[in-house]
Amino acid sequence: MHVASATALTPPGWRARYVLRLKRRRLLWRALRARHQLHCLLDRSAAIKSDDLLVFVVLRNESARLPFFLEYYRALGVAHFLVVDNGSSDGSDSYLAAQQDVSLWQTGAGYRAARFGLDWSTWLQVRYGHNHWCLTVDADELLVYDGIEQHDLRALTRHLETRDIQGFGAMMLDLYPRGPLGQQSYAPGQDPREVLNWFDAAPYRASRQAPMGTLWLKGGAAKGRFSPPRPAGPQP
Repeated sequence: MHVASATALTPPGWRARYVLRLKRRRLLWRALRARHQLHCLLDRSAAIKSDDLLVFVVLRNESARLPFFLEYYRALGVAHFLVVDNGSSDGSDSYLAAQQDVSLWQTGAGYRAARFGLDWSTWLQVRYGHNHWCLTVDADELLVYDGIEQHDLRALTRHLETRDIQGFGAMMLDLYPRGPLGQQSYAPGQDPREVLNWFDAAPYRASRQAPMGTLWLKGGAAKGRFSPPRPAGPQP
């Protein structure tokens, strides 16, 4: 689940801007090439209006999560979902094809080789997301922000526009169930937070990343339980 938090950016120097420009061109070229890996099953993008909020997602075998995922973001004001199905075998593609606010592409290409799907979603954003507010999430991620009970995503984006903010980052908060894993049940359409209602309050570490000064957060369940332990003794 995501908890959104806008971060202040430190303007980079001219050398860093030049490096970033080259990197941006390289990544856009990767996305341009990656479009050949996508096979369009359903293109309903003609229904996208000029002020619609869009979600871009790459997924595989997420049929159990999709009913709640789609309804969650629809309730927040998302008008259209642009989805890349990476070889699902659980009926995810059939379920998505039946949703009138979904455009669907398929690929059997390697997820890791496509920068964990970023090449595909970047191409779709270039092609369909221009002049739109775009949200890039996984099917197991729910965006949460302060005031979400009273203000939908359209209100949030209007607030960002008044402050001349063109985007924001978010903290990834890992949720997990109480008790041993694998002993819980989940029904499609159920709010996953009813089952996954625990998280690590600490420790989290924050650091600024060059060259843009973006805030990088590490910690939580993934760090504490699924990362190898650091060796004893002084660390660099």
